[in-house]
Amino acid sequence: MASVSLESVSKNFGTHTVIQGVDLEINDGEFVVFVGPSGCGKSTLLRIVAGLVAASKGAVKIGGDDVTDVPASKRGVAFVFQSYALYPHMSVARNIGFALETLGMAKDAISQKVSTVARMLKVDHLMERRPRELSGGQRQRVAIGRALVRQPEIFLFDEPLSNLDSDLRMEMRMEIAKLHDVLKTTMIYVTHDQSEAMTLADRIVVLNHGRIEQVGTPQQLYHTPDNRFVAGFIGSPRMNFLAVSPQTGANAGRIAGPGNLSMAMVASNPTGPIAEIGVRPEGLRLVSEADGRIACTLERVEDLGHEHFGYCRITEDTVWVVRLASAPSSDQIGKTVGLDFADSAVFAFAGDGKRVLLKGAPEAGAEAREP
Repeated sequence: MASVSLESVSKNFGTHTVIQGVDLEINDGEFVVFVGPSGCGKSTLLRIVAGLVAASKGAVKIGGDDVTDVPASKRGVAFVFQSYALYPHMSVARNIGFALETLGMAKDAISQKVSTVARMLKVDHLMERRPRELSGGQRQRVAIGRALVRQPEIFLFDEPLSNLDSDLRMEMRMEIAKLHDVLKTTMIYVTHDQSEAMTLADRIVVLNHGRIEQVGTPQQLYHTPDNRFVAGFIGSPRMNFLAVSPQTGANAGRIAGPGNLSMAMVASNPTGPIAEIGVRPEGLRLVSEADGRIACTLERVEDLGHEHFGYCRITEDTVWVVRLASAPSSDQIGKTVGLDFADSAVFAFAGDGKRVLLKGAPEAGAEAREP
C-alpha cells in the first residue's frame, strides 16, 4: 500500500491545457474517486499517476518517492481499463496470470496466485473460457483479477463499469467496494457518474476544466458544497437553482425572485451579493399556491414506484424538481401550486458561483448537517 501526492501537476497537449496546477494528497489505503463531466481531465490525471501520460509540470510521488520520471512498469500500480483489454486468444486463467508469466514466475506459483484471485472474484468456474464466452460483468472481473494478481501498491480504475447495464453496474460496484474492504489497498477510481462516486468513495475529488473544485467526503460535498458547480453536480436529481436579486433600502437583507419569491437571506461571509439560490428536491414540499414561497405550474409527475418526482415550472426557462412522498391528485397536473421549504434547506451563491454562507449554515467542507 502507498500514499499518492500530486504537487502542482499540469498537463498540456500543444496549446491546450488539460490539467491546471493540481495539488492533491491521497492517504495510504484510501479509496478516492475522481468525478466530473466529460472532458474535465479526470482520466488524464489518473494516467499521469499511472505513468501512462507524462506531466508537463509538477511532481508525482508514490509512497513518498518521486516517480515523476519513473516508467509505468516500475511504479507499483495496476490499471483497470474501461475496455477490459483482455487477450481474446487466451483463457481466463492465462489472462489473469499473464503478467506473472512475463515476470518469469514459476508455473506452480502462478497457478496458486491465479486460483486465489479467481475464487475471490467468483470466476474460478470460468478458467478455461475465452473472453468472447463471458458476459460483460465476467470480463470486468477478469480484468480486475489481472490487476489484483500482481499485488500492486495502488489500484487505478478508469470508468470500469461504463460498459455494463444498470444491474451489473450495481453488482460490480458492490464487488469493488468489498475488494477494497478486504485488501485495504489505495484505490483511485474515475467516473462521470456521481452516484458511483457517492457510494464508493472515502473522499471525492470534483474536477472541472482541469481544476479541482472541491475535495471531501460524500457527505461534505452533498451538504456543504464550496460552490455552485459542486452543488449542482453532486446529487440526483440535481439541485434546483433560481436567479434572485438582493433588495435594498427598507428591504435590505432580503432577496426577491420569480414566482413571487421574497425572503430574508442574511449572509455570514463577504463573498458577494446573492445572485442565485438552490434547494435540493428533498428539501421542497408541494403545497397550495397560497401556502408556498414560490408559485409554479405542476407540469408532470414521474411515478417510480417507491418515490415520485414532480416537475414544477417557475419561469419559461426554470423547472424545479420536488421529491414527493406520494403522488398528487391528477387534477393538480397543469395547475398553479406552491413550493415551500425551510430556511435551512436554502443554499445561496454569489455571481461568481462561490457559495454565500447564510446565518446559521455550516461552513463549507464541514461535516454533514441534518437534512
